Amino acid sequence: MQTIFVMVKCELGKAYDVAEEAMGVEHVSEVYSTSGQYDLLMKCYLDEKTDIGHFVTSQLQTLPHVKDTFTIITFKAFS
Repeated sequence: MQTIFVMVKCELGKAYDVAEEAMGVEHVSEVYSTSGQYDLLMKCYLDEKTDIGHFVTSQLQTLPHVKDTFTIITFKAFS
């Protein structure tokens, strides 16, 4: 299992709409609203065989009202 975080910039006034749509996307685990340059932070769990770039470009960037994304790929979780 691989974990990625995707920061999403939305069209003005559309962050809640994008968050609602994103929660319906398979592999999206959590969606947080954020302050700053990006509007949302999505936590996604992908199978090892899943192509991260393809997932982000086909499943997240195509959501209505998404303007931009920034993907963070993780390597190890510390607890």
